Amino acid sequence: MLSEPQVAGPSTALMRKAYARWAPVYDVVYDKLTEPAARAAVEAAAVHGSRILEAGVGTGLALGYYPKGSFVCGVDLSEDMLRRARAKVRRRGLAHVRGLQVMDVCHLGYADASFDAVVAQFLITLVPDPEAALSEFLRVVRPGGGIVLANHFGQSDGPVARVEEIVAPLCTKIGWSSDFKATRIEAWARRNGVEVVGLKPTFPGGFFKILRMRKPG
Repeated sequence: MLSEPQVAGPSTALMRKAYARWAPVYDVVYDKLTEPAARAAVEAAAVHGSRILEAGVGTGLALGYYPKGSFVCGVDLSEDMLRRARAKVRRRGLAHVRGLQVMDVCHLGYADASFDAVVAQFLITLVPDPEAALSEFLRVVRPGGGIVLANHFGQSDGPVARVEEIVAPLCTKIGWSSDFKATRIEAWARRNGVEVVGLKPTFPGGFFKILRMRKPG
């Protein structure tokens, strides 16, 4: 299933350094805040089948949410994050997790149509090239399979949108993006013939959303 690894550029190197700093406290900060959205994303991905890739798996906060009969692989840029994810897998006996590897989501080392679904949680607004990552997700998903994104997406217009644009630099410092719109993902989907199944708000108060897409097939 794996191909030759690709070399990450300078921007991904900076991201690795940032996540190395975050890794020791990530679970404490994000576990309860992101759990409802993560569970919803996993549930949406599992509808498509048992073979699932979690892109940007981080410390593995969502790995325990997958059905026991699943075949789950996870990738992340940060070895520091993955070290903690592997410890969770061992400690909790998560036999459905079949592999956790360092990998750039813009250059996935998997063959075409390897998975029933790809799920990316709180990732797509942070990668250097979101469209490249989405195209890789599309490549490794089988025809008829799903791409599920859990994220905060900024409002397209109105007073909330203007406030989000103002606070965007601050949000970036703490790992969120407030000025990234779901319309950017939807535009990519139209260009690539991908069906947008739905955009559903979730906890807290609709701040996070689940964006579901389906590969033609």
